[in-house]
Amino acid sequence: MGGTGSGDSSSIIKGGGQDLTRSEGQVKSGELPPEKKIINLKATREEFLRLERIKELEKLKELKANLEKVIEADAKLKKFKDQILLDLTSEGLRVQIVDEKNRPMFQSGSSDLEPYTRDILREIGKMLNEMPNKISLSGHTDAQPYVTADRKYSNWELSADRANASRRELIKGGLVEDKIVRVVGLSSAVLFDKTQPQNPINRRISIIVMNKRAEEAAQKDGGSVDIDAETGDPLEENLDAGSGVATTASAEEAAAAMAAESATHSGVAAAGH
Repeated sequence: MGGTGSGDSSSIIKGGGQDLTRSEGQVKSGELPPEKKIINLKATREEFLRLERIKELEKLKELKANLEKVIEADAKLKKFKDQILLDLTSEGLRVQIVDEKNRPMFQSGSSDLEPYTRDILREIGKMLNEMPNKISLSGHTDAQPYVTADRKYSNWELSADRANASRRELIKGGLVEDKIVRVVGLSSAVLFDKTQPQNPINRRISIIVMNKRAEEAAQKDGGSVDIDAETGDPLEENLDAGSGVATTASAEEAAAAMAAESATHSGVAAAGH
């Protein structure tokens, strides 16, 4: 009844329909479909990065606590503890050394550091060198206009020179020079006390012990983001078609994600048998 026909070409039994021994289009027992594998690898990588951020945050908290202890224990630094502000930000641990009305960090209108400011920066440089993190520095002034007679030097130049002077003192204290990835002068563009633009506290040096995300942004010239040319929306991270690992992942991250996925796959395969 079956006769010879189109069913014969791929069947062991004539007229018996499609050969079930063929593997085309089939997924072996215990093997995840490609789409599922990509989703699993992306989730694995996101979890890996989340755990890394938690670990990094704990280390920054520990550094903050250590700095606070050093400031309390050091007779020289303790006198200036009200001028050394520590907090955690989205970029990492921020150490701000601020002016007080009767105790400025720099000589007026100059990038020349006061002796006690040198002591503070050198001690901080020694402590920061214990961490592998990169460092960012920014100089800030208050909103009091400052322009030289030839109009070639303003708060912009002054804040940049003060940031660089601070960089040199950190290095003298023991900070490895190539840990510093960014030194900028921001004039009065980012005020500490926005309600009182001429408050001395606005004159400050900000040192950031950068977390990995901030470090990567700094090394991309301020954190460039790929966007869709039509909509202007940020693009999703591209996944490698073969492995499902984001192409922006580091080799270590990719390896960890792949290892985790391999372990997951082995467990599924064993269950299938």
